[in-house]
Amino acid sequence: MKPARTLTDIESPHTWSQVVNGEWAAELLQAQLDEWWPKLFGYHMLKLGGLSCELASGHCNIQHQICIDKFNPLHTVIADHFSLPFVEKSFDACVITHQLDYCSDPHRLLREIDRVMVDDGYILLSGYNPVSILGMRGLLPWNRKRFPWKGRMFMPMRVKDWLGVLNYEVVFHENFAVLPATKHQACSAWAESVLSETCSSVGSMYLIVARKRTVPLKPIKPTWKLRRQLTPLGLNCRTKASQKIKGA
Repeated sequence: MKPARTLTDIESPHTWSQVVNGEWAAELLQAQLDEWWPKLFGYHMLKLGGLSCELASGHCNIQHQICIDKFNPLHTVIADHFSLPFVEKSFDACVITHQLDYCSDPHRLLREIDRVMVDDGYILLSGYNPVSILGMRGLLPWNRKRFPWKGRMFMPMRVKDWLGVLNYEVVFHENFAVLPATKHQACSAWAESVLSETCSSVGSMYLIVARKRTVPLKPIKPTWKLRRQLTPLGLNCRTKASQKIKGA
């Protein structure tokens, strides 16, 4: 297994139009996220990357949403993903759309996101599955210079292990987009619905929803032992003298 960290600079897309069949991928991912927007509560939500910025989240209960990217015009803040300009425990939810695939140090990125997440906050993370038809197409030489094959694809189980190290509980995981996009949308939708249950493990994309679990440290109180008190015992103090007096 190759290490997650690399010294080479990986170019990342800032809009879905740069990705091959990007509109198809965004539409399928949008359908997955629409089921989770009503389940999120809080005050602040972070959308990391240009691909996350273009996903609609108007039905989310969290109204204040911050989009971070350098080149996408929908951004609200320009910042380095490894050094977010926010204090600790600022966001109740974070959307990470295919950011690990184009990140030179995924572990560092997840640690930085964990720093700004509140306790019991949600991370909604998506990526490309290497064990899929889309992933196998990256072996073709003419695809290696195009998105999404410019980046790296990590197995969903490996990403879940990274989240587990940071004390995140995976509450949802699903692979989707089994077949590549075609011109016939009706046929693609029908084939996707038929193959989604039997061939979900080879889906081109995955969505992982994890919740931050923090167990507070409770000091162990010492069990103080009470001193044993001296209490008189009720003994019978009858003597021979008292028996003679009663007999007289």
